[in-house]
Amino acid sequence: MAEPPPRSPGFIALARLARVPLALCAFATAASHAADFELLSVGVRARVGEKRVLGEVQPESFRAYDLTTSVRTPWEMEFAPGWGVGVRLLASAGVLQGAGETALVTSLIPVLAIGTQDRRFTVDLGAGFALMSRHRYAQQDFGGPLQAALTLGVGVPLYRRVGVGYRFMHYSDGGAYGEHTIGADFHMIELVYRF
Repeated sequence: MAEPPPRSPGFIALARLARVPLALCAFATAASHAADFELLSVGVRARVGEKRVLGEVQPESFRAYDLTTSVRTPWEMEFAPGWGVGVRLLASAGVLQGAGETALVTSLIPVLAIGTQDRRFTVDLGAGFALMSRHRYAQQDFGGPLQAALTLGVGVPLYRRVGVGYRFMHYSDGGAYGEHTIGADFHMIELVYRF
C-alpha cells in the first residue's frame, strides 16, 4: 500500500483550527440540549473600502454581499449587571465578485461575544471556516475552496429591533494549498434584525 503524500504545515495548522468548534462543544454542561440554541438575528452585509489589513496586498478588487444569521449557544454567562459573555455561531451565505467572476461563499464561525444582556450592543471575535465555489480570480488565487475565516465585529442598536454593525472578515488558506496563495480582507457594514 502506498504512503499518503505528506501534509504541508499550512494544512496541519488549518486542521488544528478545525478543532476549535469541537473544543467549544466540550464545555457544554450535561443539562444542555438543542432547545438551548436560539436564533438571535438575521441580516445583510456588504463590503465597503479596499484597505488591506492582514497578509499580502490583494491583486484583485472584490465586492461581497451576504445574508447572515447569529445563533445563541448554551455557553454564556453574566459577568456584570446587565453584561454577559458567550459563544455564538455566525453563519453566512453570499456572493464574492472579482475579476469579472462571481462565486458563492458560505461560512460558519463560532465567536466569543461580549455585550449587554438585551444583546443590543455586542463585540465579538472568532475563527471558523468558509467554503468558496471559486477560488481563482485572474491574478489572485485563494488556493482552494476551503478557507479559514477570521472575524471581528461590533453591533449597535439603530431603531427598536434593527441594528447596524461593522464586521472585519479575513479569508486565508493558512498555507494549506501552497506558498503562492493570497487571502483577502473585507470591511463590511451590516444591517440586522434582532429577535
